[in-house]
Amino acid sequence: MSSRSSLILLLILLPLWLAASYGVRFALMEDGQWVGLCVDEAQRWECQVRAGLGLLIHFRVIAWIGFAAALVAFFVPGRAGWGLALLALLFALPALVLYTASLAVFACVIAGLRLVRRQVESVPVPA
Repeated sequence: MSSRSSLILLLILLPLWLAASYGVRFALMEDGQWVGLCVDEAQRWECQVRAGLGLLIHFRVIAWIGFAAALVAFFVPGRAGWGLALLALLFALPALVLYTASLAVFACVIAGLRLVRRQVESVPVPA
């Protein structure tokens, strides 16, 4: 897959990922029905997922994973760095939506800069 088509695919999939993150936020985390239901039936799997996600949000785990991956990706050359930057965006976008925007915005910027950085092609030096 060429770099242009992978960038186009990325520009299509990232808004879908962002929309899915907003869906989780508004359908699971902020919906009033889950608050009452999870108080009465805390052992439901939906309530367990909601509680676990709440802990990940509270301790900023999602944002820190995105930030760390973006920092590493910025210094790793080649396709490995590009893949790490993509992984960083996959963590940073939900962190932006799920209440940890102060840290996740830096992860998004660093990962985005790494994704659009041109690859330096090595030119052989004549001996």
